Amino acid sequence: MAPKLLWITVMLGLLAGCSSNPPKHTYNNICSIYDFDDDWYDAARASEKRWGVPMYVLMAFVHQESRFKHDAQPERPYFLGFIPLPRNSSAYGYAQAQDPAWYDYQKATGRWSARRSSVSDSLDFIGWYNYESHKQLGISRKDPYNLYLAYHEGRGGYSRRSYEKKAWLKKVAHKVTNQARRYRSQLKSCS
Repeated sequence: MAPKLLWITVMLGLLAGCSSNPPKHTYNNICSIYDFDDDWYDAARASEKRWGVPMYVLMAFVHQESRFKHDAQPERPYFLGFIPLPRNSSAYGYAQAQDPAWYDYQKATGRWSARRSSVSDSLDFIGWYNYESHKQLGISRKDPYNLYLAYHEGRGGYSRRSYEKKAWLKKVAHKVTNQARRYRSQLKSCS
């Protein structure tokens, strides 16, 4: 195959695997997200089948972590208002997975080419992480509140109950729970 044809084939393959970020007006309706781009449905369904974490929980995590933005990352601080400093966290992508957790996922699953900016990889990561929290901590895979606390604090932090001193984090976990309930209810009417 000629180099130019090979390059075009590779680029088309990469583009075909890309999903798009849903528009903001769809964020609170899981059916609208799935209607916008069925890759979201396919990825959530695959992760649910693989890890046993319901689609509505997976999608509520993405809603909270990145608002469906593939390249989401923490704000960058600036020195003197214009000199960029390093970010405070390595969190990145739809799942806002940090480097160490992402590496653990890749190592555990053998998915070394997985990307945090990929819908399917991010939803698989969230499913895997929550499955591990279920196995190690006994949290139900249908309990978005405690799963989110373990996701945010890490399983060690959750075990130490580090979230007890973080009223703001408990409020966020309640938001994730409410979003999961909303999505669960909406799923019944998705076509």
